[in-house]
Amino acid sequence: MPTALITGASRGIGEAAARLFANSGWDLMLVARSQDALQALSQELKSTGQNVLFKSIDLADPEAIAPGIEDLLGRGHCPSVLINNAGAAWTGDLLSMPLNRWQWLLQMNLTSVFQLCSVVVPAMRASGGLVINVSSHASRNAFPQWGAYCTTKAALATFTSCLAAEERNHGIRACTLTLGSVNTPLWDTETVQSSFDRDAMLSVEQAAAALLHLAQQPPSQVIEDLTLMPATGAF
Repeated sequence: MPTALITGASRGIGEAAARLFANSGWDLMLVARSQDALQALSQELKSTGQNVLFKSIDLADPEAIAPGIEDLLGRGHCPSVLINNAGAAWTGDLLSMPLNRWQWLLQMNLTSVFQLCSVVVPAMRASGGLVINVSSHASRNAFPQWGAYCTTKAALATFTSCLAAEERNHGIRACTLTLGSVNTPLWDTETVQSSFDRDAMLSVEQAAAALLHLAQQPPSQVIEDLTLMPATGAF
């Protein structure tokens, strides 16, 4: 039975992906900050007959990641697919961004992915596996007020390419899902100020379907990047 480890699984794209993967016959390992939300989602998804494990981990805390993931892996499962979906954003003038906010965003969007891969990928090597990193079209474009976010996502795309090159001989594939604007709770966070038309954005279900498509590729091939944009284009 294939198993997917999904971060940011308690809401938004991660929650939609967890539901879709479970209904498609995947076992799940779910990571998010909210213990209560993970517990409720886990109970719901167990009705599909799939095995669902979860662990509450604050990815903003670099000291919590390795012990938390090691505990999750120690329960007898190794994921065949790792989906690094969790992330954050900050809007404002790039050079007026407080240093602690810059470091927080780097931790959430880049360093936590490195930390997760550092624990999960070595465990995958015996059987092979796939890493899917959720990126953004901001990785390829310069958007005023979004400079820090653009920087973290550009770095994530490069990290993914380097990971793929280094791990290829171990049977590990790595790819990115590059998304345009998606209607998620990110737009409601206190660090993001915007007035975009959320009805024109991609839905979380569309993003989840793209993740499943990437995950279902046979081991003999990899879609190195899948870019999914709203039909209305960039905002």
